[in-house]
Amino acid sequence: MSAIELEHTAGNSDRTPADAPHGVNPELSIEHVSREFTAPDGSIVHALSDVSLSIFPGELVSIIGPSGCGKTTLLRLIAGLDKPQDGTLSLAGEPIEGPNPKRGYVFQQGSLFPWLTVEENIAFGLKAQGIYRERKADVARYIDMVGLRGFEQAYPHQISGGMAQRVAIARALIDHPDVLLLDEPMGALDSFTRADLQDRLLDIWEQYHMTMILVTHDVDEAIYLGSRVVIMTPRPGRIKEIVPIALDARDRVSDEFAAYRKQLLKKLHFDAHEVHAGNSAAVAASVQEPATVSGWDTAKKED
Repeated sequence: MSAIELEHTAGNSDRTPADAPHGVNPELSIEHVSREFTAPDGSIVHALSDVSLSIFPGELVSIIGPSGCGKTTLLRLIAGLDKPQDGTLSLAGEPIEGPNPKRGYVFQQGSLFPWLTVEENIAFGLKAQGIYRERKADVARYIDMVGLRGFEQAYPHQISGGMAQRVAIARALIDHPDVLLLDEPMGALDSFTRADLQDRLLDIWEQYHMTMILVTHDVDEAIYLGSRVVIMTPRPGRIKEIVPIALDARDRVSDEFAAYRKQLLKKLHFDAHEVHAGNSAAVAASVQEPATVSGWDTAKKED
C-alpha cells in the first residue's frame, strides 16, 4: 500500500468495513496504472498516470475530481473494458484481463435494451449465461429490491430516467458481482430522484456488504455514500488525496457533513500555482464549472 493510502486510512470510521490494512487483503488492487490515448490530431492524451489504489471488501468508495481527469477511464479499466499501458489491476488476487460478471457495471445512462421490458432487461444476463430457469425467481426479487414492482412489463420509453437507472442497477446486481462499478448513474437525475436512488444504493450496500466504487461529480453524493473519497487531479489523472468519511449519521444538514463538504471543496480547488507551473492547459480544460455546494461541476459526461 502506498504512503498516501496509509496516511489517509489511519482514521477510524464505522462506514469503512475494512479501513485497517493490517491482516486484511485488498479485494481490488490497482498498481501504478497509466493510460494514454491518441487524439484525432495525432497528439497523445495522458488520461491516467501512475495510479495506485487498494479497495477492501465491503467498502463503498467514491471517486471525485474535475471533468476529464480519468475517473471513467479508471472504472473501465477495473471493469476490464480497457487495458492500461502500464501497471496492473487484480480482483481477489486474479489479474483483470477482460470483462467478467464478477464486476458489475452501471453506466452514466441506463443503457437499456429498448425492445425489452423491465423484467426482460433485468433477466438478460441470466438468459445469456443459460441460467435463467434456475434463477428466474431472482428477477422478481431484484425488481422488488429496487422498487419497481408493478412495472415489470413496461418498456424503457414508458418509465422515468430514475426508474431506468434502477433497472440498470438490478441488471448489474442479479449476476451477484463481487464489485459493483457505478459510473455517475445519478448525474442526470433531479435532486429528489437522486436522493431516493442514493438511499436505495445504501440499503443494498448495507444488506449485502457488497464492494462498490462510485464515480461522481457531486461532492455531497461522494460524502453521503462513500466510506472513503478518492480525489483525483486534472489530467493526467493521479490520486491527489484519499479522505476517510466518518459520519455518525447520514445527515446532509449536520455540522459534521458541512465540515466534510468544506474540506473536499477546498481540496478540489486547485491552487493558482498549478496553472503557473506549466499545467495551465490541463487545468483550464478540466475545469468546466466552478465548485459548488452541490458538486464539482454539472457536466453529465465525465470523459
